[in-house]
Amino acid sequence: MVQDRHNNLTKAEQTSKEVSLEDEYFYTHANNASRFLNQEEIDSLLNDREHQEEQTGIQALLNTSTVSYERLPMLEIVFDRLVRLMSTTLRNFTQFNIEITLESMETMRFGDYLEALAQPLMLSVFKAEEWDNSGLMVIDSSLIYTMVDVLLGGRRGTSSMRFDTRPYTVIERNLIEKMIHLILSDLSAAFDPLSPVTFRFERLETNPRFAMIARPSNATVVAKFRIDIEDRGGYVELLLPYAMLEPVRELLLQGFMGEKFGRDSIWENHLAETLWISEVDLFAVLDRYMTSLKQVLQWKVGTRLLLNATPDSEVEMMCGDIPMFYGRMGRKGEHIAIQIEDKIKRQKD
Repeated sequence: MVQDRHNNLTKAEQTSKEVSLEDEYFYTHANNASRFLNQEEIDSLLNDREHQEEQTGIQALLNTSTVSYERLPMLEIVFDRLVRLMSTTLRNFTQFNIEITLESMETMRFGDYLEALAQPLMLSVFKAEEWDNSGLMVIDSSLIYTMVDVLLGGRRGTSSMRFDTRPYTVIERNLIEKMIHLILSDLSAAFDPLSPVTFRFERLETNPRFAMIARPSNATVVAKFRIDIEDRGGYVELLLPYAMLEPVRELLLQGFMGEKFGRDSIWENHLAETLWISEVDLFAVLDRYMTSLKQVLQWKVGTRLLLNATPDSEVEMMCGDIPMFYGRMGRKGEHIAIQIEDKIKRQKD
């Protein structure tokens, strides 16, 4: 009986300790209720081991969603020029007051961008003919219905009706295709001061799976434009792969239009003017005489060397070790002179 009572007391003490530990755990985490749990903590709480896959360093590097690419200052200037051109073009197209702003310009992977798209929308695939690559233009449903309502005579100051559950009609697709042609024309004009290029419309899609113009892991530049038409409007996004911009990469890296890397025209002109008035020493080589070192050591004062040169032989003019000119030897006044007749053509190494 005494032993049973002792065992019961021991179990009661252990139970009370477990309850106190649970209370302490509850109160500790209740104070941190505002902190969000990450996926690892959720898996540990749910004891979910099936979805926990260890990634090696190479897999983690390949699967990372962050893209770090060099900044392209001139591309921002091109998009600013595009905003001004689009404002005028779309104002003439719709006969409405239109405000266009460049909201963001960021770099992301092509696959991540397609996964983040919210349907319904229209995707226009276009090609840069001179650069032999394709880009993507995305128009959201708000801008589509707003533009259709405006072009078909909708009332001013009223919000456009949206039918997100139905596919786009042929009339809506044709109207948006006309707007896309105008935007691509303005995009070509925006690139003209930098590099002439023609953006040609290829096709219009409504499913992102049919608008694959690059590999999912390829890096792209995404520019987001906000188009407001009297308190309504939507977004147009331009996606340009880095592979498409590679032919003009050096131009896009410039800080301003016409920048020359590592060149200064003032210094070049000064150097050219200075070279023309520089003085150099020229040596006249009448002939070359080949002999042995043994005979050279036997030379004495008064030793005569017989050369093959004649008064009419060509004389080679040299500046240091570099041959420069051919000429004829003569006399001018009391001085022996050489008249230059031809320039020696040197072969490049």
